[in-house]
Amino acid sequence: MKYDHIIKQMTLEEKASLMSGKDFWQTQDIERLGINNIFLADGPHGIRKQAEAADHLGLNESLPATCFPTAATVANSWNTALGEKIGQYLGTEAVAQKVNVLLGPGINMKRDPLCGRNFEYFSEDPYLAGKLAAGYIKGIQSHGISACVKHFAANNQEERRMSIDTIVDERTLREIYLTGFEIAVKEGQTKTVMSAYNMLNGEYTNENIHLMQEILREEWDYDGVVVTDWGGSNDRVAGLIAGNELEMPTTAGETNQEIIQAIKTGKITEDVLDRCVDRLLDLIFTTEEVYNKPYQKEIDVASHHLVAQQVAEESIVLLKNEGNILPLKKGVKVATIGEFAKEARYQGAGSSIVNPTILDNTLDCIAQSSIENIGFEPGFERYGKKNQKKIDKACALAKEADVVLLYIGLDEATEAEGLDRQSMRIPENQRDLLDALYKVNPNIVAILSCGAAVEMPWIHKVKGLLHAYLSGQAGAKAILRVVTGEVNPSGKLAETYPIRYEDTPAYHQFPGKEVSVEYRESLYIGYRYYDTAGINVLFPFGYGLSYTSFQYSDLKVTKDGVTFTITNTGNMAGMEVAQLYVGCQSKAIFRPKKELKGFGKTFLNPGQTKTMTIAFDDKTFRYFNVKTNKWEIEQASYEIMIGASSEDIRLTNTIFIEGTGAPLPYESGTLSSYYSGKVNNVSEEEFEDLLGRKVPVSTWDRSKPLGYNDTIAQCQYAKGAFARFAFGLIVFSHWFLNKIGKRSTANIIMMSIYHMPFRGVARMTGGVVNMPMLDGILMMVNGHFFKGLRHVLKERSKMLKVAKSQ
Repeated sequence: MKYDHIIKQMTLEEKASLMSGKDFWQTQDIERLGINNIFLADGPHGIRKQAEAADHLGLNESLPATCFPTAATVANSWNTALGEKIGQYLGTEAVAQKVNVLLGPGINMKRDPLCGRNFEYFSEDPYLAGKLAAGYIKGIQSHGISACVKHFAANNQEERRMSIDTIVDERTLREIYLTGFEIAVKEGQTKTVMSAYNMLNGEYTNENIHLMQEILREEWDYDGVVVTDWGGSNDRVAGLIAGNELEMPTTAGETNQEIIQAIKTGKITEDVLDRCVDRLLDLIFTTEEVYNKPYQKEIDVASHHLVAQQVAEESIVLLKNEGNILPLKKGVKVATIGEFAKEARYQGAGSSIVNPTILDNTLDCIAQSSIENIGFEPGFERYGKKNQKKIDKACALAKEADVVLLYIGLDEATEAEGLDRQSMRIPENQRDLLDALYKVNPNIVAILSCGAAVEMPWIHKVKGLLHAYLSGQAGAKAILRVVTGEVNPSGKLAETYPIRYEDTPAYHQFPGKEVSVEYRESLYIGYRYYDTAGINVLFPFGYGLSYTSFQYSDLKVTKDGVTFTITNTGNMAGMEVAQLYVGCQSKAIFRPKKELKGFGKTFLNPGQTKTMTIAFDDKTFRYFNVKTNKWEIEQASYEIMIGASSEDIRLTNTIFIEGTGAPLPYESGTLSSYYSGKVNNVSEEEFEDLLGRKVPVSTWDRSKPLGYNDTIAQCQYAKGAFARFAFGLIVFSHWFLNKIGKRSTANIIMMSIYHMPFRGVARMTGGVVNMPMLDGILMMVNGHFFKGLRHVLKERSKMLKVAKSQ
């Protein structure tokens, strides 16, 4: 151990105290040994350091920081160097605010388009997500502080996220849900990993020995720190055994005592604790070094804002350009319509909310641009309320224009941490506006702002479609620079856009509503499913238009990789993203038709030709064999495809690869859906054949008393009238707040109360409610109101006496 000399000087109580937070955002310090506390702050796309009252929901304002485009946006750049540049700027700002650990990036897979936190994640593809994340991590950690890759692992829904049990087969877990983390750990060298809230195959991720020890520590040789998601600790001792160093936020010493008692009773040995302390001390000391010498305490706000603009420009995706309506021609009269033009939708909601240093306003930017704008009308109410007067005014303005710039998308209350979206549609009042505008002026260019895929049955009513995603504080200007042609769009989709939600692979299995969620679609998420099952999509993975054109030629394949040429055959300089896909031609093991195994982005002037090289790596031909329990290579011919998207394959060749000689992992006769790729509605029996075991019962046992890991929502079945009344009050409050237009407040009830397990009451209140008091609350819930109330009061009195004596 690195810090054995310090650990030997520490008491058992001091060692245990380091294992949970001092408060909401800081670790514990031990002054006599020179161990400082360190600060952890939210920050996937900007620093969210709260100076006043702390929370994990984005309620209280944080210190000003640059709000960069979200991960879902940056992923469309397909530029790992750009990711590293963002990381460097994030790191600079983190140091200026004296942050030691920046809680990001998030790299969970976009299993389903309705996951409420998709705006914070990169992609449906683990290779793309992992490579971008590694860039972020390198950039952040170049300043000596730590990134924190999250949420490890298989956290792909927000509903019941603190207690849902993810049921997934081992091969899918490794190939889809862990590969991005593997790249982040091995290539990014992240110093910190955040464990997810959910259970994985019956065990909380934080306590899951297979995940935390066998894979993370042993296979990937990770020697950094694991921190819980806030309030995500279930059994503190089990988490410690699994190698979790830090529980956040504080529990006012309650779980420290659990660790001490476990050592004193022989449940665990002290060296288990010592190893965790050693790793945490390394994080503390190494991330404090930057603050032991002069460091930059102020940032250049303007230059950071400009970088945010450049990132947004490279991440915007042009999805439709009928009749070359874009870029706008000079002298064209434009009507600007849409509430989002007045107040931009530029970031997500929840723990990633950033208080921007500057916020570009679309109307101000239009006034400063070459666009001949004849006026603005909001056209719709932001949060979905119908308003015919606004539609009428917008139509009157549109009649006078040559082109309508229509700003639409999803609002902040629809895409939020802690909640999943209810549909893939944009709000009805926006669709009504578009219908009305189309009747008076068909020359519509829609500017779409949202963090995930949406249905577009209205797409034939727009001639141009520019998807800005959530483009950060400088997004307004970036969008207009693309609209006017000052910037040639080069973004390509990092996720597939299905025609309708019913076409998605997890449609019948999302979200898990009660005990568990079954990943019956296995490997087939995103383009892996649509390509293999032959499902038509609206826009394929990797798709994006340009104001110029590119020609691919001269593909050469060797055992080391591929080379090919790209020529800009248009009349405008631009960047092109070339994508390497690989498909195994053997049918012995089920696989997607093709999988992304490399990519590159290059800038070309008109007429210019460049040779591109994409190397093969250890992930190009591998698959995870569940019989040998390791990565293997199947001996076969592999099709090598170079494409402008997953559907637009420009060049192909084949290569024969020697295999590792592993036994076949499956009997194809029992897994017909998986061999065909048609997995939209797999039976329970076939899924069990894939898993190799029975699936757990997915519904609550309503006959049992409620316990620590049951949710507040389950109070609807409680024996105690008090609990049922409280549940009714919660439901009514949620309905009433929605009714009066307070959707964000209504969402907080669902996020912070409705889906929270009872243990969260103790874990998230900083010691105000401890576990013995929670026992009393559960007595009340389970029908013993007065007995429970007495227990709560008695335990609270005990807690206050102990606090006074210290």
